Amino acid sequence: MLYTTGAGSIDPVPQVGNVNAAAAALRNWVLNLHKELDGTGVQAAHVGIDVAIGSSDAVIPGFPTAPPEQISPVYWELHTTDRDKAERVFSV
Repeated sequence: MLYTTGAGSIDPVPQVGNVNAAAAALRNWVLNLHKELDGTGVQAAHVGIDVAIGSSDAVIPGFPTAPPEQISPVYWELHTTDRDKAERVFSV
């Protein structure tokens, strides 16, 4: 089970504080679930995405962006080689 939130769940941003609070709760739940599932063969992990997904012309000017194909290896690595990791953060 791989869960995703914005990186504001890790490092809150005042402009979206209400969303960050909910995302932080989900992140906390996933990290605890990861601990509880240790050794069972079932994986739970969190991915914090610290960019806008898509092209730079579709977001706030100056905000970092990344295409999905640049982000997707994080999920693949968590699923295949980093199954013991509870969290990864994607940023550029």
